[in-house]
Amino acid sequence: MKNWDTFLFPYQQAVSELKIKLRGIKKEFERNNQVSPIEFVTGRVKPVPSIKEKMVRRYISEDRLAQDMEDIAGLRIICPFVDDIYKVVDILRKRGDLNILEERDYVHNAKNSGYRSYHIVFEYGIDLYNGEKSILAEIQIRTLAMNFWATVEHSLGYKHKGEFPDDLKKRLQIAATATFKLDEDMLKIKDELEYINKNDSDIEDDE
Repeated sequence: MKNWDTFLFPYQQAVSELKIKLRGIKKEFERNNQVSPIEFVTGRVKPVPSIKEKMVRRYISEDRLAQDMEDIAGLRIICPFVDDIYKVVDILRKRGDLNILEERDYVHNAKNSGYRSYHIVFEYGIDLYNGEKSILAEIQIRTLAMNFWATVEHSLGYKHKGEFPDDLKKRLQIAATATFKLDEDMLKIKDELEYINKNDSDIEDDE
């Protein structure tokens, strides 16, 4: 790649635009006095060394990079509860600016490592001075608890080059299961509180 800055510019633009748009969803809920399914949004463009490493690992040629690497531009939407993930997915499906190509549900179909998240791969059009350019990008949607586990696991894997002894892999899987159990328990608590509040409201209306 002769000029990485030129190649990555549309991806940087996409991340900047999408962070504003996705954060706007949260603001829209709040303006309407509704509870937002979005806690916060982050985004990044994959660093050049990471791109090069993945090109080697996935046998991606330079001339196929834009077509075969779907997460050069990456967004992450963090939700309070598990059911919020699917609310956000429904919102994204209805957007006219995202051409969704693939969805991968790792929330209820966790990876062997224990990793959970919902991935959406999509095309996004960027307006450049010489016309529109479509790029591939990825959005990951997960809960705060899932994000904690994934962030720590990634950090450990980076420091130890992704190689864990079998007993530590097992402990990471157990930790992932405990994390998801926490998510499920918090969702049940939320649902029970909503049920109590609704019943109290119905009683007050009847009085």
